[in-house]
Amino acid sequence: GKYKVTLSMDGKQLDTVNNFPVQVEDNTLDFDEKKSQTEAAQQQGISPEKLKQMQEAEAKQKQEGNTVKTLNEKLSAANTAMQGGDFDAAINSLNEANQMDPSRDLLWARLGDAYVASAPKQTDAAEKTRRYGEAVTDYQKAIELKQKGMQSGTPKPDDPKTLAAYYNNLAQAQAKSGKIDEAIKSYEQAAQHNPTGAAQYYYNEGAVMTNAGKVDEANAAFDKSIAADPTKADAYYQKGVNLINKATTDKSGKVIPAPGTEEALNKYLELQPTGPYAEGAKSMLQYIGSNIETSFGKKKSTKK
Repeated sequence: GKYKVTLSMDGKQLDTVNNFPVQVEDNTLDFDEKKSQTEAAQQQGISPEKLKQMQEAEAKQKQEGNTVKTLNEKLSAANTAMQGGDFDAAINSLNEANQMDPSRDLLWARLGDAYVASAPKQTDAAEKTRRYGEAVTDYQKAIELKQKGMQSGTPKPDDPKTLAAYYNNLAQAQAKSGKIDEAIKSYEQAAQHNPTGAAQYYYNEGAVMTNAGKVDEANAAFDKSIAADPTKADAYYQKGVNLINKATTDKSGKVIPAPGTEEALNKYLELQPTGPYAEGAKSMLQYIGSNIETSFGKKKSTKK
């Protein structure tokens, strides 16, 4: 049949077309929206300049909506690819997204994640190094954008936590790139921005220091982790491991443990009596001829 189709804005009729044949397979009609808006604006006393501004704002909003939709599709595709281990596909999708709109911190951070995850898969050492370097650059970009957004607009409640996560991931990539000093600074930034997560960030810092052979600095970081969360069992254990390596022997061959070794290992066992490192902690305590504290608070002698 034929119908009268009307376009309206704010409850007022803008444009009509009579005798439009409505088909089942297609029932859309393109109105001259700008012409209709102009006529309505004239009726309402809106100046041409003001109308132009309104139309531009509306067009910009519509374009923004379309862009965000496309970006989310590419982000979703990248996440799916990463879950399936196809990191190169994820990298390609995220690069396309960043080319469309380079102002989204999340997209840069996820690109950094993809490069970090893909690096160990590389058989060529130079390519592995390059990918960690790309990750560093991407995380730095994400941090820059997040900080800019927090300063220029109204910060969201989770912004500091997100920023801290970016710094933590940046530190990981820096450490993998051999930039230990820079990694430590990034971990410190992470702890400052999210104090509730500081125990984990300081623990990560200690792990990086340990792997770099900087035992004293590592234990200082583990101490900060423990101060932030006294129940951080792994920090006690790793500190104990580092202290074991500082043990000496006297003339009779008796092991002289470094101060704090026994306390650190026993504290781990107190917190995690059946934890993944429990047997290792017990073995080290036996090695130094110390006592093992049971979960009942008593001590089992290991001295011979």
